[in-house]
Amino acid sequence: MSEHEHTAHGAGAPDDADPALVADGVVDLLGFLAYASLVAFFRLADDASLAASLPDKADLAAMAVAQFGHFKLLRSRISELGSDPQQAMAPFVEAIDAFHARTAPSTWLEGLVKAYVGDGIAADFYRLIAQLLDQRTRSLVETVLADSGRAEFAIARVREAIAADPAVAGRLALWARRLVGEALSQAQRVAAERETLARLLAGRSAAQLGEIGRMFATITDAHAQRMAALGLAE
Repeated sequence: MSEHEHTAHGAGAPDDADPALVADGVVDLLGFLAYASLVAFFRLADDASLAASLPDKADLAAMAVAQFGHFKLLRSRISELGSDPQQAMAPFVEAIDAFHARTAPSTWLEGLVKAYVGDGIAADFYRLIAQLLDQRTRSLVETVLADSGRAEFAIARVREAIAADPAVAGRLALWARRLVGEALSQAQRVAAERETLARLLAGRSAAQLGEIGRMFATITDAHAQRMAALGLAE
């Protein structure tokens, strides 16, 4: 059995699903995350250049390097599955670029909130999908969606800014609410428009779909926790 076929028949694959469609769904998910990681690398590198202090520049540069490492892991896994990484990423370039164009931060603090809140809720959604896949793919997705230090960095800087100017909190809370709406819309749109990803969700049993509903509730709870950690009201 080939690696591609093995993934399709992994522990996470539904018994009644077309193995080829499941395997294609895996490649789609990895392609999406690969391009997202590449874009995150560029964004963090840009943020590092704009940071006011040398320690902040170094911290953000380290996070950028971690994102590029995630990109390489995903690219390698896509190749192992017998697919071309460039072709796997191509269908998602427009959606990801459009999301970032719609949510371009106007200040350093907005960029930090976007990295923590907006990216965080999108990552939660893709972890949700990964739970439906084979163990190896699930482990890889969890690795590349790991925090890599951004949460602690963003929380510290945002809280410092609010302590210095409490009025900042209201503006950032509004920005965070906008980001959440955009992030959820993007995630759901991608899952719906890519037939292979949609089938990964739709091909599950009623019990599993009920678990997905609970996962969405967990995403909402995680968002509330992120807002509280930043010192922002929902």
